[in-house]
Amino acid sequence: MLTETLEQIESGTSLTQEEMADTIDLIMQGVCAEDDIRDFLLALVAKGETVAEIAGAAGAMRKHMTILESSRDDLVDTCGTGGDGSGTFNISTAAAIVAAGSGIAVAKHGNRSITSKTGSADVLSELGVNIEASVGVMQQSLEEAGICFCFAPLFHPA
Repeated sequence: MLTETLEQIESGTSLTQEEMADTIDLIMQGVCAEDDIRDFLLALVAKGETVAEIAGAAGAMRKHMTILESSRDDLVDTCGTGGDGSGTFNISTAAAIVAAGSGIAVAKHGNRSITSKTGSADVLSELGVNIEASVGVMQQSLEEAGICFCFAPLFHPA
């Protein structure tokens, strides 16, 4: 399903913002084979992403994301880089906890580790956090405790 797009990228031709949005939309709908998605992403990285491609991907992903409502006007949404290769501890999770402890509302996004020692989900799960809580529970946690964890597979289910 991604054959033409993959050929375009492999030839060194960048996608327009709309082409990227359409491609990511297909991926998010769950109609593309995992091997095709892998090949597409590897080719994109090899070519180098453009601003238009990143914007198109972000826009398409936002159309499919789960919404977290909050009455907090001081809400910070944070996520780490994941797999940065630096061998550090999970800095983004620690920063989210420190920020929330200082009174700033934090919605921390993250996932399990793929290439690093620990992902945010791994750290928080070890600390006893229910990383697969419903959106309603996350909203309640955000309102009452000033922090919640948004597990990536629940917020971007494709």
